[in-house]
Amino acid sequence: MIRGTMAMGMATAGALSAGVVGSGSASGAPPGARVAVLGGGVAGLTAAHELAERGFRVTVYEKRALGGKARSIPVPGTGAGGRPDLPGEHGFRFFPGFYQHIPDTMRRIPFGGNANGVWDNLIELTEARFARRDADDFRILPLSPAAAAGATQDAFQETVGAMISASLNLPAPEGLYFANRLLVFNSSCDARRLGQWERMGWNEFVGGHSRSHEFRALISRALTSLLVAAKDEIASVRTIGTMGEQFLGNPFQVGNDGPLDRVLNGPTNAAWIDPWVARLRELGVEFRLGARVVGLDVRDRRVTAARISGPDGAATVEADHFVVALPVEQARTLWSPEVLAAWPELAGMAHLYVDWMTGIQFYLRRPATISRGHTAYIDAPWSLTSITQNQLWTRKLPEYGDGTVADCLSVDISDWNTPGVLYGKTAKECTHEEIARETWAQLRQHLDDNESTLRDADLHSWFLDPGVTWQGDQRRNVNEDPLLINTAGSWEHRPTAHGGVENLFLAGDYVRTDVDLATMEGANESARSAVNALLDVVGSDAPRCRTYRMYRAVELEPLRALDAERWAAGQPNLFDRPT
Repeated sequence: MIRGTMAMGMATAGALSAGVVGSGSASGAPPGARVAVLGGGVAGLTAAHELAERGFRVTVYEKRALGGKARSIPVPGTGAGGRPDLPGEHGFRFFPGFYQHIPDTMRRIPFGGNANGVWDNLIELTEARFARRDADDFRILPLSPAAAAGATQDAFQETVGAMISASLNLPAPEGLYFANRLLVFNSSCDARRLGQWERMGWNEFVGGHSRSHEFRALISRALTSLLVAAKDEIASVRTIGTMGEQFLGNPFQVGNDGPLDRVLNGPTNAAWIDPWVARLRELGVEFRLGARVVGLDVRDRRVTAARISGPDGAATVEADHFVVALPVEQARTLWSPEVLAAWPELAGMAHLYVDWMTGIQFYLRRPATISRGHTAYIDAPWSLTSITQNQLWTRKLPEYGDGTVADCLSVDISDWNTPGVLYGKTAKECTHEEIARETWAQLRQHLDDNESTLRDADLHSWFLDPGVTWQGDQRRNVNEDPLLINTAGSWEHRPTAHGGVENLFLAGDYVRTDVDLATMEGANESARSAVNALLDVVGSDAPRCRTYRMYRAVELEPLRALDAERWAAGQPNLFDRPT
């Protein structure tokens, strides 16, 4: 229920579903139970989906647009001749085969004649390119299960070391050394991962300062800054190591969801978000857009109301339960003294670190032949990665905009704090025009010197995520959508989905999850945890949301058991020896 002076735009749905819906039952919710989901990104939509399937009356409050950082962003005013606007985005996204929560949700979102719903819109990428400024680049083909080697320690180090040396052009000793570091982490028990590796930075773990330039560029920097927008000096070994364990183990994993690297076959809204919202409306979910959450009223360890504001004024939201599904930098502004008195662990969220990873799209008049997959620009000061989209989409780019765009080169900028090559300024200090020119120049340095791949004449236009706004009086940008960075020791500051406030639940990629990284997968997993906690609080008999565990090579389990004994005895990992 909303009380106040604000009349907001609302998209209403049909009647509440009855009986068994999806994986839950309407009888599992207390009659008339109302849930306010504050935030309409992946976490909020997941929470709404799971709750609605179990018969709760759900309203989602979102200040901008549904889908959050995962949504498509139409480029205003670019459509002509009946064509839709060009599709922009916060940044391209991909769906690794080790993702399990997101694919499970996708299969429950109907899409045309797809047997598996939206999930069938995922397509495999066949290669990844690592481009170098001196054009000495290389490509990596994803491993197949047939190429998998045994997981004994000797085979692991020798096989993986040789693969790393050959594919990354590293000296054989450094490839073998990095294989040893992977073995150390993969054979570490949970207690060591949390007690030792969670508190160590990745660069220290891999000995980046004492290795070659190539090793530092590829192993220390590329695996953190380029892939997960982290900083190798401060990124947790536990976080980066877990991601490496998943990427390395994807071909070996029995029951994984698909190939290592997948993307959608069209703009995210068309291929995923819009069908998702339509499904939620069918389930009875209501949406109120333009609603910015400004506070929570708490009494007797319960939220009595949420305060929201919008273009038309202020309003009060009343519900039986509240799911805060906002990003960490927004959620922690809601923790009043009353909230912290009931749930003091939330104070630790003030120590969580966010930085920028934001995209820019270049629309081209001719197709760009760069890679049949993602490309990482190893020597780019701004840590660039890209993908060309026309080759992957069912609906081609000439069907958008004015009809002359043949391709879209979507680029993620992961480092906004290092000076560039044209202006000598960081991305945060560049105007939007300078960001576009600087990014284009860094791409060109890596791809060729004679404009055969990217020609200035082929650049139709560009689009920068509108969450980045230029503050001319301060001569720098601000960003409405920063990204959580998993720094060493940050796990202790991350909350669980439920705590001391009885009817308050948290969903977001900062919540403690098994995936342990700021991702769509983490957002989805955290929302399931929030819903399960809510079901426990109300004593519901509805089926709990399914949650999944990250991959661990079973062949290394005896080594982890041995490591648990060594950890308890204060000894290092068996393979963690000076080299």
